Amino acid sequence: MNKKINKLIQEFGQTYSEELGIDLESKKSGEIFKWFLASILFGKRIGENIAKSTYMEFKKEGILTPRRILNAGWDRLVKILDAGGYVRYDYSTATRLLGICKNLLEWYGGSLLNLHNSSKNPRDLEKRLQMFKGIGPVTTNIFLREMRTIWKKADPEPSERIKKAAQKLGISIKNINRKTKSFARLECALLRWGKNAHRRN
Repeated sequence: MNKKINKLIQEFGQTYSEELGIDLESKKSGEIFKWFLASILFGKRIGENIAKSTYMEFKKEGILTPRRILNAGWDRLVKILDAGGYVRYDYSTATRLLGICKNLLEWYGGSLLNLHNSSKNPRDLEKRLQMFKGIGPVTTNIFLREMRTIWKKADPEPSERIKKAAQKLGISIKNINRKTKSFARLECALLRWGKNAHRRN
């Protein structure tokens, strides 16, 4: 990677999972679910800081597994979402989380690793994720971009936001190996740079 990319990664390239204290490198099912939950929160049109704050409320309450989310129930989930500032989508997100966790337990024994292992290829993996009601292309992309080095079949196409930021900076991402930690960091860096550039304009 060239100097421009290295500088960008150095300045903005901490992954979002790392920022939240989620250890994806451990490849543990529990850590992967935590990132899945965070990705669901990031996936709505809501401020990044609100999504982070709301995830930390789930962490504080110890509700970070499919079973614990179901046991918490709708009213308690709404309270956690509100405490994190996720007020705009609190009711719908509580309902969505309960449905996703119920289906994850029924279809894959509560394990996202089972979902991955059942997938034939990267596109099938994306399709299976989007079979959960409320999981669309945006949330799928957020989740899988940091899973590229964790799961063999995780290889989403970089989002339009990332492509636009790269284009503005004159960075070609086409020929960079996407199955590396440095590419995940580059994607996060391009996202943050793009958001900062948008705020400046």
